[in-house]
Amino acid sequence: MSLHIEPILGRYAHIDIEGVNHRIYWEEAGEGIPLVCLHTAGSDGRQFRAVLNDPEVTAQYRVMVFDMPRHGKSSPAPGTVDEDYNLTSDAYVAQIMAFVSAMGLEKPVAMGCSIGGRIVLHLAKRHPEAFRALIGLQSAAYVPRYYDTAWLDRPDVHGGRVCGAFADGLMAPTSPKDQKDETRWHYQQGGPGVFKGDLWFYQIDGDFRSEVDKIDTSKVALHLLTGEYDYSCRPADTQALADQLGIAPVIMPNMGHFPMSENPEVFLTYLKPVLEKIRAAG
Repeated sequence: MSLHIEPILGRYAHIDIEGVNHRIYWEEAGEGIPLVCLHTAGSDGRQFRAVLNDPEVTAQYRVMVFDMPRHGKSSPAPGTVDEDYNLTSDAYVAQIMAFVSAMGLEKPVAMGCSIGGRIVLHLAKRHPEAFRALIGLQSAAYVPRYYDTAWLDRPDVHGGRVCGAFADGLMAPTSPKDQKDETRWHYQQGGPGVFKGDLWFYQIDGDFRSEVDKIDTSKVALHLLTGEYDYSCRPADTQALADQLGIAPVIMPNMGHFPMSENPEVFLTYLKPVLEKIRAAG
């Protein structure tokens, strides 16, 4: 049997976020333009495994994926394990900017999915000068509360299985089963209350509907890619956002809410032209 070792390097860093030291885990591969990838609510950086492993991408980009505090291999801030967790827009932006600063990244590209696709809008508004470009996957200005998030964190319910079930329903039936299973498994491993706390940003605090007009796309390029098979961020939601911004989105057929994770081979065919356009723009 041949041994295949992936070119991904994983490390820990102690990073100051809003005056508090955090032990943050990140993975990276490649050289060139920094590409910071932002995972979805309740999951972690493993969702971008295919981007980290693609030699065409890593020949031009230094792909970096960090686990948010409380997610994946990143610990909660000291003394906060038992605190109720609700992610806010300010805290989310602060994490990203702290990581960019700590790593000494100059004009990186940031790409996020779901809550990551929402936070790139906040970055475009607050810190357009800090980024070469921003990529929103499954990005919309707002998603209504279409289910009771209390089921995600109850003592009489297996939260991991409920989180996995929610994630499973958001994926396209055409996506490969093994990739869907791995995506669902990552959700089932999340810490108690983490998915629910992330959705506080996604459904309440991060509502961006009144802020879209404050984004100036002449200051930072913004690219939107959305899978058509998604009832959370629907193609119509991304189209409405794009129309307001005056840009053209890419709607990806037969893809769901986690394109980079549930169907990475097809997703890369959509991502690579965007990355080449960003690289060519200088």
